[in-house]
Amino acid sequence: MKAGVNAGTSDSPGEAAAAPLKASARRVQEALAGRGLDFEVREFPASTRTSAEAAAAIGCSVGQIAKSLIFRGKASGRPVLVVASGSNRVDEKKVAAAIGEAIGRADAEFVRARTGFAIGGVPPLGHLEPPLVVLDEDLKAYDEIWAAAGTPNAVFRLTPADLPAVAGGAFAEVRQG
Repeated sequence: MKAGVNAGTSDSPGEAAAAPLKASARRVQEALAGRGLDFEVREFPASTRTSAEAAAAIGCSVGQIAKSLIFRGKASGRPVLVVASGSNRVDEKKVAAAIGEAIGRADAEFVRARTGFAIGGVPPLGHLEPPLVVLDEDLKAYDEIWAAAGTPNAVFRLTPADLPAVAGGAFAEVRQG
């Protein structure tokens, strides 16, 4: 699977920095390679921490940002990863129905301890503890999407069809409303 984006080039939306990847972004690049996926992590000079910032830096719509949100299983305490469209708010009851367990919000300490990444740079793979995963079906509306890659300035491009191979899990309706 090839995304066609090379780190440090400007052959696609936005302008990526040409410097070597930071350690967390390099971990994501290695996790992608370890799954046989040929996507290139790109670091930007501007922040990509929020969906709006990422969309502005990349030059895409907010909906094309595949944001990784970590929740906590209320009974199991397991991390739950929801990869949602950047334009959507997640309905926790819909996620609970998809995984068969009620969920609650995870604080920054839980996120860092379970994923190995800070909020704002959590990627959809490479976590310290494998999470339960739910993918937002609204991402299927886009030809390409962009996911966080380990730092508040790093992303990689993929397609919605690639997302299950990258993150695991299955698509479900998770949007509020």
